[in-house]
Amino acid sequence: MPRWKCVCCIKKGGCFHAVTRAQPQLSPAPLTLQPQAACAIPQVGNGEWGIGTGKLRFLFAAGACYFHGQISNRAPHSPLPIPHFLDRTLPRLLVLLPLFAFVLHAAGAQTGIERPLRERQTGLSSPASPETARLPDETPLPAINSLLSDTAAVEHALTQRYIRQYSAPGGIAWLNAALKRGEIYMPFIREEIAARDLPPELLYLPIIESGYHSGAKSRSGAVGLWQFMMNSIGPFDMQVNDMVDERRDFQKSTRGALRKLEENYRYLGSWPLALAAYNAGLGAVNRAIKKAGIQDYWRLCEQEELRAETVHYVPRLLAAAWILSQPRRFGIDSWPEKTEWETLPVGRLVSLELLAAETGIDGDILRRGNMELNYGITPPDASYRLKVPAQAAPLVAGILEKNDLTLLSHYRYVIKYGDTLSGLARHYGVPLKLIEEHNPGILGRYLKIGETVVIPALRETAPYPEDSGLSETQSDAPAFAGNHLVKKGETLWAIALAYSVDPRLLAQANGMEMNEILPEGKSLKVPIIE
Repeated sequence: MPRWKCVCCIKKGGCFHAVTRAQPQLSPAPLTLQPQAACAIPQVGNGEWGIGTGKLRFLFAAGACYFHGQISNRAPHSPLPIPHFLDRTLPRLLVLLPLFAFVLHAAGAQTGIERPLRERQTGLSSPASPETARLPDETPLPAINSLLSDTAAVEHALTQRYIRQYSAPGGIAWLNAALKRGEIYMPFIREEIAARDLPPELLYLPIIESGYHSGAKSRSGAVGLWQFMMNSIGPFDMQVNDMVDERRDFQKSTRGALRKLEENYRYLGSWPLALAAYNAGLGAVNRAIKKAGIQDYWRLCEQEELRAETVHYVPRLLAAAWILSQPRRFGIDSWPEKTEWETLPVGRLVSLELLAAETGIDGDILRRGNMELNYGITPPDASYRLKVPAQAAPLVAGILEKNDLTLLSHYRYVIKYGDTLSGLARHYGVPLKLIEEHNPGILGRYLKIGETVVIPALRETAPYPEDSGLSETQSDAPAFAGNHLVKKGETLWAIALAYSVDPRLLAQANGMEMNEILPEGKSLKVPIIE
């Protein structure tokens, strides 16, 4: 009966394409595995044919086949006897091996199966995804439009100085506290940044601007997470009035700030300059560029063309971003979870406190989500939209639709002699216009003694003084904290009308008679109109 022998003649770079069997002769015929030049199976490593999982792997090197040269100490070309039961099946299996190798290799490439042998022999590994890729020091690989991709800026002496400060224990505690305050805002801000394809590090700009205090107010009057000044909100759909200051609206202010940064970048062509313009104003940066003839933030800083705050502004942001991009390395233990918000129309005065009690929503979340409300009361403006957690939106919408449900407390005050609406407004901390809206037909100049005035309870307030007449007038005198310079032809009556105050109270506060002629330029004590 014929026997098979395996002649391991596969050379490096060859493949199993030809298997031949000689006819039975006097001497056993060899099974010859002949190398072929053209092979569809990719070669990986040094003579290794990789096909799979790290466990399943066929090694087609010199002397390789079912009986690999490593099994015995025989020379690679030393014939090895084939067991009798493989006499018929082995040739067919060997013919199919290349096909199996190709299929398994392709499957491994598509499913991301690890290849430890390949890594060990060649030092190569599968490319990591952008989300998980890390440099040797665990620094994240920056995005294409990342501010951190500018290594010279990150390595700048001033940036490194702030990296040392922020990475110290006190700095890490401060960053953690800021992230904790911003946890309900950051997911929305991150989505807005991504939608505009802006540098992801802009997420940390409110840390530099306000420490993620949504109610922050600077000495210069800038307000909110993004620190908008009153004179800069015009193009960005933000309103400021008695009831709301939408510079504290985290959604509107975020859209406005990102739009402003985009416009700065389009105009200046550089993100460091765009950030400098956000801090100092586009006009100031333009003047510095024209004066120095340089359109480079770092060189303008070196030549002291920018004010000190702006010189430190970009390095502070880069330092914070560099540390926060590596939270595990620096011990950042506070990171925001996904927070979904929905906006609902209200169209009437609603107390957030009463709404939270009625719906069971966390009152603090409701308040922090709507920090633009000066009194925690929604305005009657139909265009105003209340922000609520998405999971509670259906419940809140159902409550708001019940027009017969009162969601605002009120004070009721009976008018006495000498009372004025402006005095009541000051005492209860309510805009005069709001009192007038709650009392249709009321006239501040002609209050009737005994008339009941409904006053929205925007805050807890002590009762209005019970005494009437002149005693109340005297107690109300300190309210005359403003000053008015008399103009030519003005009378005491005209001034009292302008300030919504009883002319007798005005005369008494200024120690003069009712019909006294007022000299031009005289300074009078008047109420402060809020």
